[in-house]
Amino acid sequence: MTEKKLISLIVPIYNEEKNIPVLYENVKKVIDSTPHLWEMIFVNDGSRDGSVDELKKIKEIDNRVKIFDFSRNFGKEIATTAGINNCRGAACIMIDADLQHPVELIPEFIKKWENGAEVVVGVRKRNKGEGLVKKMGSYVFYKIINRISDTEIVSQATDFRLLDREVIDQFNVMTERNRMTRALIDWMGYKRQYINFEANERLHGKASYSFWKLLQLAFNSMISFSLFPLRIAGYLGITITVLSGLLGLFIFITKYISGIFYFSGPAILAVVILFLIGIVLICLGLIALYIANIHNEVSNRPLYIIRKSTSNIE
Repeated sequence: MTEKKLISLIVPIYNEEKNIPVLYENVKKVIDSTPHLWEMIFVNDGSRDGSVDELKKIKEIDNRVKIFDFSRNFGKEIATTAGINNCRGAACIMIDADLQHPVELIPEFIKKWENGAEVVVGVRKRNKGEGLVKKMGSYVFYKIINRISDTEIVSQATDFRLLDREVIDQFNVMTERNRMTRALIDWMGYKRQYINFEANERLHGKASYSFWKLLQLAFNSMISFSLFPLRIAGYLGITITVLSGLLGLFIFITKYISGIFYFSGPAILAVVILFLIGIVLICLGLIALYIANIHNEVSNRPLYIIRKSTSNIE
């Protein structure tokens, strides 16, 4: 008889009072049908409604439920991180509380994990009720981040994913504050499988991620996973210096040597100023390279990751 493994279900909560009972009932039906042990970790991210009271109600009837109650709202990424930091399972599954992630796919995630996948990612192929602005914004974000980042981030990949214990332990080593959880997991690598799904409409309430929060998350991700923004000043400086230098050379030859064209003093001064601006931007680019090195050092990511299962080879 095979040993039953513990699996942790992690659910970040922010103002989900009406969704919690429905989510729990749906999840309970699914996990009770699996041959595994379970713990359900709910991280209350400073909710202002009755979410904590609802969580306490289900904890009274189900001792598999664990509640971590934040002192204030720290954001979904931190709430998810707290769940991963405190889970005890051989694997964990992250899922949103708004029922947009189909809970009936949980057994499929587990099956792929048992077949050797260390990370199983839910990829949203369609989102019912998603607005055009959010859809276009998501498309543009993934196009940009994959162009400028060294880490490939799968388009429409969600936080609905399973992590093996080895991945959990390595994730817990990272201490970055401005983080995008899914991007950090993508940076780590490991054997991964994907599950496509169609996201349901949100059952109750409004999404906690406003347009500005999503925009901030996008900028944080670009800064954390790409040094391109730092290098922009240097690239602009080189471009401006080269072009203004060529233009200055052209003015010098045509005015003072061949005498073909006449350029006024202000025009010549403008070219000189452009050249000097280019030099200044090049200097800023050099400073940016040093800042980039500081960024890499303080991020505190491990230099490399070795699977524990293969690290004991003598």
